[in-house]
Amino acid sequence: MAVVGAGSWGTTVANAVAKNQSTMLWARRSELADQIATRHENSDYLRGITLVESLQCSSQLKDVVANASMVMMAVPSNGFRDVATQVAKYVDAQVPIVSLAKGLERDSLKRMSEVVRDLMPQNAVAVLTGPNLAHEIMAGQPGATVVACSDEQIAKLIQKTISSPTLRVYTNDDVVGCEIAGVIKNVIAIAAGIVEGMGFGDNSKATLITRGVAEMSRLGVALGANPNTFMGLAGLGDVVATCASAKSRNTAVGVRLGRGESIATITQSMSMVAEGVRSSLSVLQLAQRCKIEMPITEQVAAVCEGKTNAQDALVQLMARASKSEFY
Repeated sequence: MAVVGAGSWGTTVANAVAKNQSTMLWARRSELADQIATRHENSDYLRGITLVESLQCSSQLKDVVANASMVMMAVPSNGFRDVATQVAKYVDAQVPIVSLAKGLERDSLKRMSEVVRDLMPQNAVAVLTGPNLAHEIMAGQPGATVVACSDEQIAKLIQKTISSPTLRVYTNDDVVGCEIAGVIKNVIAIAAGIVEGMGFGDNSKATLITRGVAEMSRLGVALGANPNTFMGLAGLGDVVATCASAKSRNTAVGVRLGRGESIATITQSMSMVAEGVRSSLSVLQLAQRCKIEMPITEQVAAVCEGKTNAQDALVQLMARASKSEFY
């Protein structure tokens, strides 16, 4: 098994899989790879946590993926295609590729599974998503995740590979819905954080989250997704976990925006990627392509692009004409 990307989530998944089978993790930087391999820790992303000793790590991508029975891609969306292009040189056509990323490619607006299909058209493609906060999974707290794949046998194989006594793994054949949910939940989390940062209470956050999930479902269904997916772990489950967690990078960005900080100041101060900042404009462009109205996403994108501030964005949302809840 190979996991490509040694951020917090990639390391967490690799650590979980290493308990079941031989696993090698790829880290871009050689010093981080050495730290994981020899000291069994990832102080950059999971400080204070000891990794299983059997987990191997290397900065040489070919060594990690060339003989892997499965490759999991835990690379942020902005660098996904470049790394996947290199992976494609070394993997056989029968090796399943699993995307752990939650974003859209900026120029093409493609989901990560679509990027994989561009580069490795013969390989089975799956998506791993759901309410999976890395620190809680690492701590062994009970949780669940979803494997989305159109091939039921591949989905069950991945399910078996990742499952543990504290992590339940469900399967879903709706790859589109699971990916769209994972992308848009980050945008919703920024909006929920803004509400919190502005000092508003639970009514405001509940309203925001509910209407955000409505936007998620509208776009997903327009793209061919199963509407039930958005009420499941990949949709509502991930939204609840992300919006309620102080550890969520996207929610943390929103809180700071709501308190009046600029997006430039916030992003410069962060060492880890908040995918929603990058994805919000892409989601809006995809919605416009599909002729789907997404007012929350529109305002989050405007704030993240520095075109407006959180206070003015809220005014714009509240000033919209009243209408039926389901339209």
